[in-house]
Order: sequence, then structure tokens, then C-alpha cells
Amino acid sequence: MRRRVFLRSVAAGSAALTAATLAACGQAPQTPAQQATTAPEAPQQATTAPAATQAVAATTAPAAQAPAQASEMPALEWDMATSWPVALDTIFGGAQTVADRVAAMTDGKFVIKPRAAGELAPGLQVLDVVQQGAVPMGHTASYYYVGKSPVAAFGTSLPFGLNAQQQNAWLYDGGGLAKLQEAYARLFNVIQFPAGNTGVQMGGWFRKEINTVADLQGLKMRIPGLGGQVMTKLGVTVQVIAGGEIFQALQTGAVDAAEWVGPYDDEKLGLNKAAQFYYYPGWWEPGPTLEVQVNLDSWNQLPKAYQEAVKTASAEANITMLARYDARNREALKRLVDSGVQLRPYSKEILAAAEKAAFELYDEFAAKDADFKAIYEEWKAFRTAIYEWNKVNEAGFTNYVYNV
Repeated sequence: MRRRVFLRSVAAGSAALTAATLAACGQAPQTPAQQATTAPEAPQQATTAPAATQAVAATTAPAAQAPAQASEMPALEWDMATSWPVALDTIFGGAQTVADRVAAMTDGKFVIKPRAAGELAPGLQVLDVVQQGAVPMGHTASYYYVGKSPVAAFGTSLPFGLNAQQQNAWLYDGGGLAKLQEAYARLFNVIQFPAGNTGVQMGGWFRKEINTVADLQGLKMRIPGLGGQVMTKLGVTVQVIAGGEIFQALQTGAVDAAEWVGPYDDEKLGLNKAAQFYYYPGWWEPGPTLEVQVNLDSWNQLPKAYQEAVKTASAEANITMLARYDARNREALKRLVDSGVQLRPYSKEILAAAEKAAFELYDEFAAKDADFKAIYEEWKAFRTAIYEWNKVNEAGFTNYVYNV
């Protein structure tokens, strides 16, 4: 019903408004990729008019040619499917930040309602319903959908890849987002924007201690994305379970180990009550980005002002979520350790084996999938370059401070 209301409202107002705005700006209609990634060109003046006349015309144009005011914009209401339980206030809060900021920037005309996992779609099927157009927008982790295409992993995180700061550098300035948007449009009929990051995650909860690769053999573990595929190479039996179901699976022994996010969210799920050993680091998610995903047909029918609001709100969520996790995880980890949780680092043997398996996996994907290969080659070169720089600045500073 809401989709029909949306289409009628857009047909009645948005199409005419968009056409008028484009005409007033002297623009030709843009392709979806151009709308998402390029700024409008400057208005073109008639070549026969004197410059002084043009200047006067520019300052005395009639009101009808001015950009539309908020009162003239269509009133829209969208649902947003998410992969998160509402109780996880920081990660679900990323979706809420997007909704709140879009409403503020459109004077309440564009209302987005984030829904918990399971309300509109199961937590691991958000991209599916957005791709189909059953729901116009979602907030999720793209690596849940590597079964559709391994390219989806780049939108979140690759094992032994980029931390949050490096990931943002690649997405916003290294060409990563533009490449992913082109691939998502073609593969999924979706346009996406970074809208949250948890920072380097923890390495998961285990019901028994693990020290060697042999200890992983036959272990049943909840871990999604390419991290799960790396663990499979190391002998783990991998399962993908939505966040709200992890505690029960771990408590009942349906899985022997599970990873989620980090201390703040893991504590909220009560995972410390189901397993004793807490490992670090989460090498499979060094800087996982969460995404706003929008059905491309729905996106193309939005007024340009609403598109810009979504992009800006997503960028704000991308910043604030990481800040909240960095601020809250330390205290949560202290509470967990004080309650008896056994904090353990992964052994060098496991880390080395996992890194080797990860890059073997990437080479396999690149040999079979042209889309993955095209992005992977540039991503890998960017990774090498930014690692070299961060060894000098970030690591140099950190090593000094932590060893004083």
C-alpha cells in the first residue's frame, strides 16, 4: 500500500518538480550513477546575450524558476528494513540516524521508518527485499550477500583488509564507492551509501580454548561473509545466523563459537553467558562498513533534494556510529573481564594460516569472477599503499605511545 501511495505522490508532484528543477538549472537528466556521484554542472547562459545582461537576469529571475521550497516537495513515507534488533542501540542507531537526519533536512516531508530485523524481512534478507522493490530501503551489511556475488564483500570488509579509516579513504577518495555503486546497480538494481562502521571487531566467543589450527577442525561457528569462507578453509563448519539468534545457538550448543561485533553489542546479546573465551582481533572485519541500500527504481523517482538528504544523512551515520563504538567498547570490555570472561589473543599460527587462506580465496574469486577481479586489483594496490603510509604515521605514533 505504501509503495502505491509513494508512486502516486511522486507521479503527481515529484516528476513535474524534478523536470522543472532540471529546466531551471539548465541540466540534462542524469543517469543513476551520475545522480549518485556527480555534482550538477553550472547553468549555461545563452551565447548571444551580453555578459551584463546575463548577470542581471541571474539575479532577477522570476520565483517560478527558483529551486523548489520545502512546502512544495512531496510528502513521502518509506519503511527501512534492517538486519538489527532494536536492542542493539548503536548499530540499529545507524539506521535511526539516517531517518532522523533525512526528516530534519526535508522539514519532515520525507519520513523513513527503520524496522527491526524480522519485521519486514529476515535479518539476512534485507538486500533481497530491497532488490525486489518490496521495501524501498534497507540498512545492512553487504557481506551477508556474498552468495549473490563476492563483490558484495567489498562494501563491508575483507579479512586482513582495511581498518575503518582506511576503508573510508578507499570508498570516498580512492574510487571504491563509485566502483561499488556501478556494480550494485548492475547486479542488484540497488544504490548504496556507507552508513556506519564498528571499527575493528573482536574475534568471537568460544566454548573452549583454541591455540592451533588443529583446534579449529570440525568446530561449528557462526561467522558470515568471506571470514566464514576463510574459516571453512581452516576446517571450521560455518553457519550464518542473524544477530538476534546467536545467543540461543551458542547457549544450546548448536554452534561452538560465534562472532558478532564487539564488547558493547556482545554484552547486550548476553554472549558472555553462553561462552567463556573471548578472542581478538576480528581479523575478518578490520573496518566493517554498514550500508544504506536503496532500490534503484525508487531512488530514481526521488526529488534530487531528497537524494542529497539520504547521502548526507548516511555520511553522518558513518561517522557517529564509529565514534560511539570507540567510546563505549572499552568500558564494556572491562565489565566482561571483571565478570570472569577469559580474554585471549589469536595465536600467530592461526593468524598466519588465516591470512594465507584469505588471499588464496581472493585469487580464486578473481580467476572466476570478472567483477570481483576488476575491483580487487585496485583495492589490493590501495591497501598496499595505505599500509605503507600508516606504518609511518599511525603505527609510528601508536608504537611510541604504547611503549613509553
